[in-house]
Amino acid sequence: MAKNFVSNKDETARMFQNDFLESLSRVHYLVPVAIFFPVILYFLYKSIFSFQLSLLNILAYIVLGLFIWTFTEYILHRFVFHWELKGKWGSRIHFIFHGVHHDYPSDSKRLVMVPSVSIPLAALFYFLFYLFLGNQLVAPFFIGFLAGYLFYDLTHYAIHHYNFKSKFWLEIKQHHMLHHYQDMSHGYGVTSKIWDHVFRTTFKKK
Repeated sequence: MAKNFVSNKDETARMFQNDFLESLSRVHYLVPVAIFFPVILYFLYKSIFSFQLSLLNILAYIVLGLFIWTFTEYILHRFVFHWELKGKWGSRIHFIFHGVHHDYPSDSKRLVMVPSVSIPLAALFYFLFYLFLGNQLVAPFFIGFLAGYLFYDLTHYAIHHYNFKSKFWLEIKQHHMLHHYQDMSHGYGVTSKIWDHVFRTTFKKK
């Protein structure tokens, strides 16, 4: 495979001269769980006790939220994380958002989304879904959406740092490794290959 990285060690390049900004660019992989799992519990409480939704309704919208997350994950990775404007500033912005991960793919502190990005994005998506689903149905839907996001973050960390045994996880890991080390223009799905197959960005079998 071609060397599409700078270092495969658990190390990185400094992104900001300012120490505070630099600290915001690095995060432990369990921080998203600490932030968003209580939010999931809150919306579960609202769904059951405040809105008194049926179990079938809750489960159906959780599954829908999970499904929409898989699409969101693909779109964000393909069209936002890999979008690079021309010029010095375009390259700089791309490096900050995602390029650093491709240069240092095993950096354990830059494998999950930092709160300074994930919290505003979560709020934006919540209000967007609120407009379409309303106050009640957005609660179980957002449970599924956030659960999908947490699964994505934890899976992404595990892909780069754990040695899997099962065929299921090995296939997921191989798909993402090919994206890193063979062809960055394919394999945008991290937790699922569904949308890579739909949009024909999966890898051809050799």
